[in-house]
Amino acid sequence: MVNSIVLPKIMQIGAGALKMLSETVSSLGCGFPFIITDQTMVNLGYVAKVERLLNQQNIKFGLFADTMPEPNDTSIIAAVEMLKSKQYDCLIALGGGSAIDSAKAIALLASHGGKMSDYKVPYQVTEISIPVIAIPTTAGTGSETTQVTVISDSATDEKMLCMGTGLIPAAAIIDYELTLSLPSRIAADTGIDALTHAIEAYVSRKANLFSDQQAIAAMKLIAPNLKKACLEPNNRVAKEAMMLGATLAGMAFSNASVGLVHGMSRPLGVHFHVPHGMSNAMLLPTITEYSIPGAPLKYAECAFHMELVTDLKDVTLAHKILIKELQQINQILKVPTLADFGVAESEYLGLLENMAKQALASGSPSNNPQIPSLAEIIDLYKKVWQ
Repeated sequence: MVNSIVLPKIMQIGAGALKMLSETVSSLGCGFPFIITDQTMVNLGYVAKVERLLNQQNIKFGLFADTMPEPNDTSIIAAVEMLKSKQYDCLIALGGGSAIDSAKAIALLASHGGKMSDYKVPYQVTEISIPVIAIPTTAGTGSETTQVTVISDSATDEKMLCMGTGLIPAAAIIDYELTLSLPSRIAADTGIDALTHAIEAYVSRKANLFSDQQAIAAMKLIAPNLKKACLEPNNRVAKEAMMLGATLAGMAFSNASVGLVHGMSRPLGVHFHVPHGMSNAMLLPTITEYSIPGAPLKYAECAFHMELVTDLKDVTLAHKILIKELQQINQILKVPTLADFGVAESEYLGLLENMAKQALASGSPSNNPQIPSLAEIIDLYKKVWQ
């Protein structure tokens, strides 16, 4: 079996990698970048850092700083029009997954027209767009290395999954120092998101030898350092491990796909505005427990690679320890329940069938080791509430 592996053309990794920005722009044959970011990055001073680096090399640039969390198709229109009206030759995506996903979508629509719903799965985005240089500031989404973007449909509230080689960033600058000022809540949510990517990629029905190696390396980096990185914000060793682990996890799931956790997570974001990493965390223990019968050895191996067990003599015990660890991570990092987050039970229960249909429509559940029916997804949503 042949596996097609897609990665960014250039990856700058390590402390101070941001200083390579101007060189990266030039190495792509570009000279007039358009920065795509949000107001948080402006307020934290990260945009000023990027502007300073470009100014030092006399590189002119444009700026769009109004991307939104959980972006939808209307939130990117202004940036698409700005990009089309100028002669910008690349995008610099600065921020978390929402900013990077927005930049991918902006590049696609400005280069090829249409609307985002034209490009959602099962459509495969192979069109080559204006280059994107992704600079993540969270250790979580892995979007800097993926051929994926998720943009909501403002008319239907559907989280549209768009995939294809045309969405891979041309370059990624992965500088863990950009995560040192990350609030603990965001560090926790994005960190659990990265762990979810690694686990789901490893057990995915589309997993392959390449993606397995990235997922294993990601689990080995993330599992021992996740709690440290959140509870000890100045722990640079843990922060560096999380940043690289998140990138490797992104490489893993981009080349193997995610599963049921992500399929069920997206509707929670659309209907109740639960941040993506947090909704994954809410789901991960319950969905993992449901999925174990579909790949019992691989889930036991997850426990081993996460350094929770020292051998695989007792696979059932490894499963129990894995589930317990996922539950404890949520407790220690204070992941709220849906009720604690403010979701009304009556509204939640009334949307179960709709959310289950949206989860199935995303395609992700079909990659899961245990493929659920509509009724099973509804039951799982009920269990998560309880």
